[in-house]
Amino acid sequence: MQKNRSALFPALFLPLAVGGLAGYFIRERTASYQLLLLPPGAPPAEVFPVVWTLLYLLMGWASWLIYTSGNPRRGEALGGYALSLLLNFIWPLLFFNRGSYLLSLLVLLVLLWVVGSLARQFGQIDPLAGALLLPYLLWCGFAAYLNLGVYLLNR
Repeated sequence: MQKNRSALFPALFLPLAVGGLAGYFIRERTASYQLLLLPPGAPPAEVFPVVWTLLYLLMGWASWLIYTSGNPRRGEALGGYALSLLLNFIWPLLFFNRGSYLLSLLVLLVLLWVVGSLARQFGQIDPLAGALLLPYLLWCGFAAYLNLGVYLLNR
């Protein structure tokens, strides 16, 4: 099946829009990150937008590969992808706006499970799509470590 290239831009734009919208809602609270006690290895705040932009582009590319695959299971896989975007949107609102470090950690752990399942599911449909989600999975694991550290150090 030939890939529908016209669907690539929306696929790349969607995760960037979700992340941008979350960023808009937390914009006045992100400076508080520097005031927290942070676990070892915590990067400076400026790293996060760069990393997330790259991850969102990889996620969008992966979703495009699944969408254009023609696989009968693509709808289910894209539903899991939508769930990951929703959890990705909710997490910073809980962490930054609410300061709910435990609840945001629980959301991240669910997100980690969802992304792990999603990477496997995408990989069964298109191996490249599954591989493109591995940096997302690793970063979510690192984010869970950071979130746990913030929770433990700032109670």
